[in-house]
Order: sequence, then structure tokens, then C-alpha cells
Amino acid sequence: MVDNLLEATENKFETDFLILPDNIFLEKEVLREFALIENIAQTSAAGIGFLNIGKENAPVDGFIGGIKKLVVYDLPKVNDKIYTIVTKITQLGNMYLLKGESFLNDKKLIECEVKLVGLK
Repeated sequence: MVDNLLEATENKFETDFLILPDNIFLEKEVLREFALIENIAQTSAAGIGFLNIGKENAPVDGFIGGIKKLVVYDLPKVNDKIYTIVTKITQLGNMYLLKGESFLNDKKLIECEVKLVGLK
């Protein structure tokens, strides 16, 4: 659900993702809402994992601990390339509260806050 990690800083991660016709989250060539949430979670994991390469106590598997403030504006279709930006709101140990947003060109598709647990 992530093709390229475009940026990874301590407070921001950015990815892109091309929606191919064989994606299991498609319904009538439209990517479902929960797939956009998964894309935000995977963007977060990719960014955190990249920042921790080579560090002691490498990242472990994580999971979504909660989603709030979810707003879906539109859904992308097959062959659309979405861009996802995740910014860190706060971190406590291996728990993160993050804000995720996905875009198609300049149009916002989704925004939400995601709590991830288990990542280091």
C-alpha cells in the first residue's frame, strides 16, 4: 500500500502509491475508505522504520490502536497515484499519535488521526 517513501524526518513522512487494477481493496475500480487508512498506517510504519535503520532495538511489528477525527472527502480510482503525508502529533515510547492526510493531485481524499502502538 506504499510504493515510495519520498520523505522521512523526525516529524513528517511522505509516500506515494499507484492504485493498480489487481488491488484487493477495490470495489468497482474505486479504492475503499479502509484502504486509505491502511495506507496512512503503512506510511507511518515506513517512515518510522526508515528512521530506525541500524539503531539498537530495531522496530517491531505495530498495530493500529485507534482512529479518530476521520473525514473522507473522496475516493481514488484505478491508476490514480495518491500522495500521503503523516505528521507526528506526539510520541510516548512506542506509541505514536499521528495525523494522516492523502491527496490526489491537490485534492484531499482523507484525513484522520491514527494511534499506532508497538513501533519503536
